[in-house]
Amino acid sequence: MSGLLKLALGVDWISTKLSKVAGWAVLAAAVISAGNAFTRYGLDLSSNAWLEIQWYLFGTIVMLGAPLVLKLNEHVRVDIIYGKLRGKGPVLVDLFGLIFFLLPVMGLLTWLTAPFFWNMFVTKEMSGNIGGLIRWPAGLLLPLGFGAMFLQGVAEIIKRVAYLSGRYQMDTHYEKPVQ
Repeated sequence: MSGLLKLALGVDWISTKLSKVAGWAVLAAAVISAGNAFTRYGLDLSSNAWLEIQWYLFGTIVMLGAPLVLKLNEHVRVDIIYGKLRGKGPVLVDLFGLIFFLLPVMGLLTWLTAPFFWNMFVTKEMSGNIGGLIRWPAGLLLPLGFGAMFLQGVAEIIKRVAYLSGRYQMDTHYEKPVQ
């Protein structure tokens, strides 16, 4: 089990590094958005590339930041039952959701988006907009982000099984959102 825990902690490290990229993308998106608004409305200049880079950065934020949200246990869940559970109950519900929902969906999405990205890359697909950008960097975010979520899901399963067997300490406290 210690080897699996090391693997899980390695995945946690990767998710943390990816989230740093997502954090910088937030700053870049804010600066580009403000600069684009200034040049468009203040100087009457515009570029489709600047508009497109904003949604590339938004994709970066979502796809590379999501694994850390799962790691930190801050993801969205249905509170009807979960918030009332105590002891090992929440961990068992997490395991069920991770195994039967998260992993199959993330695995399928990774599998489906990898050829989509590869086709964009090989054909050097460009935006249909005048002055638009190449599309493969945005396409790469799909299998990369879904794959990272899949790996983080595996790490969370490992940590929860280790927690249930008494080999790993984790914070199982769940703060129900304010209604």
